[in-house]
This record gives sequence, C-alpha cells and structure tokens, in this order.
Amino acid sequence: MSRIGTTPIDLPSGVEVKVSGDTVEVKGPKGSLTQAISPTISVNVDDGVVTVGRVNDERENRALHGLTRALLYNMVVGVTEGYSKELTAVGVGYRAALKGNTLELQVGFSHPVLIEAPDGVTFEVPEPTKIIVSGIDKQKVGQIAADVRAVRPPEPYKGKGIRYTDEYVRRKAGKAGVSA
Repeated sequence: MSRIGTTPIDLPSGVEVKVSGDTVEVKGPKGSLTQAISPTISVNVDDGVVTVGRVNDERENRALHGLTRALLYNMVVGVTEGYSKELTAVGVGYRAALKGNTLELQVGFSHPVLIEAPDGVTFEVPEPTKIIVSGIDKQKVGQIAADVRAVRPPEPYKGKGIRYTDEYVRRKAGKAGVSA
C-alpha cells in the first residue's frame, strides 16, 4: 500500500479543486494550476479533503498513486504559499541585475548573460549577488533556478560560480607545487 498516496490532502480556505476527466485543476489565491493524471488513478474531493485512489495493485499503478498525490499536494501548496529558490553569485565581479522581467548576469564572461523569466516565474535581486526565483509551479521554479545555476556552476578550487544559498561546495586542494 502506498503510504504517500493514501494520505489525504487538506484544502486550506480559498483553494478549489476541480476534477474533469483526466485533468485536475487547482485554483487558489495566487493563481491556478492544471495537471493531467492517469486514467487508472481516481481523485475525489469531499468536504475540503482530496483523496487519491487507484484501480488495482499493479506496480505501475502503485507508483502513479504516490506520484499523483505528491503532484496534487505541490499544486495546493503552490497556489496558497508559492515556491522560491535562492541563489548566490560568488566571485570577484560576479553580480546580477534585473531589467524588466529579464535577469542579467555578469559572471566572468566577456558578455552579460540574459535569462528571460517565463510565465508564472518571477526573479528578484535584493542584493547584486543574491537571486530569488519564485512562482506557484514547483517544477518550473526548480528548473529555472537550475538553468540560472548552470550558467556558471560553482567550481571546486576557488568556489566561484552561482550556487544555491544552502548548497555546500566541497573544496579541493590545488597543485602542491615544486619544493626547492
């Protein structure tokens, strides 16, 4: 039995879940999200509680059971609280700036790197070395944050690059050099 899939999801006030065929739509104060679900998975909404069930105990259906419940829970949290990822630029002259909804990164290249914010995702730059990616879709926020980090991932010798704020970068010793 799926431990995650059988856990009910309590809906906060102001959140509405609509199931129509193979799609589930979650509306809340911050916006709305839709998700396609497998026909072997059933979603029921009763008195502010969402439960997820499955047709049988086949391996694929057991996997989809927990996955569907986790996706629905992430949607409910997204439309109520939202998600955010914080990144830090470490290095001499490394900085970020916001121009409209475009993030401009100066990270040691001969040119600035521009990253356009897609729909549903916003950038904030409270300090020149701090970048906050936020939105209601957990998957989109994580992907855009990973794309920003991939522009200049942290390197192990000096630790320079763009990293998540809570990320630990393991440092390596450099060359030992020749002793005379």
